[in-house]
Amino acid sequence: MTEPIIPDASTLCGWRKSSYSGSDSGSCLEVLDGNPSGVPVRDSKVPHGPALVFEISVWSLFVAAVKHGALTGSG
Repeated sequence: MTEPIIPDASTLCGWRKSSYSGSDSGSCLEVLDGNPSGVPVRDSKVPHGPALVFEISVWSLFVAAVKHGALTGSG
């Protein structure tokens, strides 16, 4: 991966709200599928702000951990 941060995430099209974001309009994580550099992730409340880009393998491990309840915030 070349750059882990995209300074202005609004330059990319195709963002979708993460299925794990809350149903309220205040806390939404958006991801962009199909990016060859990795998986960009941004805060939907700040569309012109930065996006972090995760390696696909790392993002897959993170999503699997969330699905299995491994990241509960306790401890």
